[in-house]
Amino acid sequence: MAVPTPHDGSTGTAPPRVPADLAELLRAQLEEVADEVEEEVRNQVPEYAGPADGIYRRNLRAGVVTALTLFVDHISDSPGRVDAIAATYYELGRAVALEGRSLDALQSAVRIGGLHAWRLVGRTAEELGLDSPVVAALGELAFRTVHEVAEAAAAGYAEGQLRSADELERRRGRLLDLLLRDQPASPQTVRELAHGARWPLPQYVTVVALATAPDQRDEDRPLVGSDALVDMESRPPRILLPDPDGSGRFGGRAFALALRGRPAAIGPAVPLTEAAQSLRWAVRALGLMGRGILPRQGVLRCADHLSTLLLHSDESLLAQLQSRALTPLDAVSEGQRARLAETLLAWLLSGSNVADAAARLHVHPQTVRYRLRQLEKLFGDALQDPGTRLDLILALRAEALRNQENLTP
Repeated sequence: MAVPTPHDGSTGTAPPRVPADLAELLRAQLEEVADEVEEEVRNQVPEYAGPADGIYRRNLRAGVVTALTLFVDHISDSPGRVDAIAATYYELGRAVALEGRSLDALQSAVRIGGLHAWRLVGRTAEELGLDSPVVAALGELAFRTVHEVAEAAAAGYAEGQLRSADELERRRGRLLDLLLRDQPASPQTVRELAHGARWPLPQYVTVVALATAPDQRDEDRPLVGSDALVDMESRPPRILLPDPDGSGRFGGRAFALALRGRPAAIGPAVPLTEAAQSLRWAVRALGLMGRGILPRQGVLRCADHLSTLLLHSDESLLAQLQSRALTPLDAVSEGQRARLAETLLAWLLSGSNVADAAARLHVHPQTVRYRLRQLEKLFGDALQDPGTRLDLILALRAEALRNQENLTP
């Protein structure tokens, strides 16, 4: 039996009244009819054919009972309940939008369920021997019910779409905060939040720390992919990128352009559970960039400067090492000290090869030999000790970086 077209009142005559006691009769059969309508929808709409404890199945049952109740309330003329029931479908449509799903499945369920429910009601009307005008009036109420719930769902969906982008951004922001906490969250918590944020969990990530722009504008937001988690409000701003080794996103100038020329430090690639460590190293590198110890401009990869980062991971301890290892140089003048320190570092890095050290320093080998004789008087046999040599390389390298920092405007 087809759903009749709604009565538009163009004839100027009121539609026949539906017997009031029919509402109570149909209400008594509501659960039985709901079972049949639910089964029909499950057979015809694949999204609702899942397990009984799935969200689609739970929403299906609630939606069917709600729509049938609305139809019966139209018969009994209960306007207050009608408004409350229509609000249920508004929320269903809104929830669909916020979950990033299409409204198609819900609309199909409403149409198929409404048609099948009308067939069942028509069968009851036939069994009761109701007149055709009364059956037509029932059809109008059935059509009105389908129209109202579909319209309410569409309105909720439209409102949800307006908020879905903001909601998704909010969920991703919460996920980013969770991943970058020093205390790791439970895997289940991360999975649930990632699912709600529509963010597939990767095995490895890297965190990028960006230099803070004092006049930051929305149009300066980095042009990174939708798989990135971005927080431009934190200080410094940060971006978490999945699959850093397999994406090829750091190649050439492309990534620098995506950051719109903003200096940045890319933390080491780490397992997802260690994202906070990648952030920590990126922030440390960004600080060294600001001081001129590492290059100030462009995009810097922490993986290319691990020794410098290690040297400055504990600056008070580094100062102790420098003080102990370089004490012999305190016996010479400041100008001579700088030349001797530079020569000693070049000689150590050249594997004690005078010619290579001279080439590094752009001086004559004889100059290097002369300075080495002075160094031997200051340090004695300690220059031949491997442990002392390592300490000297670390201390002298840190001093060279510090001098670079002081020279950087």
